[in-house]
Amino acid sequence: MLGMANDTYLLLDALVTIIGLILLITHLKVHPFVALTVAAGFLGLTSGMPVDKVMKAFQDGFGGVLGFVGIILGLGTMLGKLMADSGGADQIARTLIRAFGKKRVHWAMMFSAFLVGIPLFFEIGFVLLIPLVFIVARRTGLSLIKVGMPLLAGLSVVHGLVPPHPGPLLAIGIFGADIGKTIFYGLIVGLPTAVIAGPLFGNLISRYVPGTPSPELMEQLAKESSGENLPGFGITVTTILLPVVLMLLKTFADVAFAVDSTFRVWMDFIGHPITALLAALLLAFYTFGAARGFSREQLSKMLDSSLAPTAAIVLIVGAGGGFKQMLVASGVGDVIGHMAVRAEISPILLAWLVAAVIRVATGSATVATITGAGIVAPVIGLMPGVNRELLVLATGAGSLVLSHVNDAGFWLVKQYFNMTVVETFKTWTLMETVLSFAALGFIMLLSLVV
Repeated sequence: MLGMANDTYLLLDALVTIIGLILLITHLKVHPFVALTVAAGFLGLTSGMPVDKVMKAFQDGFGGVLGFVGIILGLGTMLGKLMADSGGADQIARTLIRAFGKKRVHWAMMFSAFLVGIPLFFEIGFVLLIPLVFIVARRTGLSLIKVGMPLLAGLSVVHGLVPPHPGPLLAIGIFGADIGKTIFYGLIVGLPTAVIAGPLFGNLISRYVPGTPSPELMEQLAKESSGENLPGFGITVTTILLPVVLMLLKTFADVAFAVDSTFRVWMDFIGHPITALLAALLLAFYTFGAARGFSREQLSKMLDSSLAPTAAIVLIVGAGGGFKQMLVASGVGDVIGHMAVRAEISPILLAWLVAAVIRVATGSATVATITGAGIVAPVIGLMPGVNRELLVLATGAGSLVLSHVNDAGFWLVKQYFNMTVVETFKTWTLMETVLSFAALGFIMLLSLVV
């Protein structure tokens, strides 16, 4: 094609497509769903695929992702809404703050975010917990940055590494990884990573950027709840961690019991992510709903209102799956996989690098995870013995690096913490980068023993 080798042409075609995707999202401000759809169609047509196969490949990728992840997003969002409106998250934070004391309250914020963030999107967890940052800062007199950075780190690390968040779930499907092992390894990597990027980094950077909260936001957000009829700490943690426990039990059953074992068959059903989240949601109807005095009509309105904000996320995730499928169907993924084999690059490092580049370029952790996993997936078949769960974590870690002006999270943090752009770079951007590199380091260490 055009006088060059087919592999070279496909690589250039993919490069042009990805640059075009970046420009559409960042420069022309095209919605990511539309940009991903256009980019996928362009890649299919210019790569030499039969015209009648182009949209079929995109449709298959779109449907393949949403057939699973769409359900997970809906159930997880509903669970998060009930936890928010019942005061369950407030209860977790209050309990941990009492346990840690005012001098170590930034550690409590990190653990609160780490727990609360497991079933929630980053944005939802942020909006849910940001009032606690203002309340704690007012109560203790500590810097807003010292209190806030650990919370951001806790939310961000589980968003990037731990299912049922959409990024890790998508990567699990693409790489064919085990969800229980991914959760287990993700928690092992995520907790020390959050410690480094949260309380330790936050304590350091708050000396240089203490943060000056907006008086208006402080007045609006630092209103303390009455504490009446909040769900207990134990029942709150039990409810939100139920899906994680069920998925881990499924993994245990897969390891300890024969394939035709009745117990294993049932645990595979109960520990399936959809079943596990549905079980937690049904439990939450009582623990966060009926037991708190909410009527059926009120619960129904909560669930309805929770789904509207996720519509755009669902479409973007689906389009990302379609774009990933186009990379596979066009042969680009195979070309990159063979190049990685010849270059002898560690698949774990390759997964991190590809996701990191796409993250920096597009600003979207989810797009970076989907696209990065699609590009790296062919390596699995060419390099036997690669730990697929660690590939998921490495892709997730890369998708978090260097958040900057093309990331909505950058502006969310800037506005709530009342910082300048430069201060946001020094705090949020640097924290995300520390988090990404720390996670990669722990993943590489874990690869030596698993």
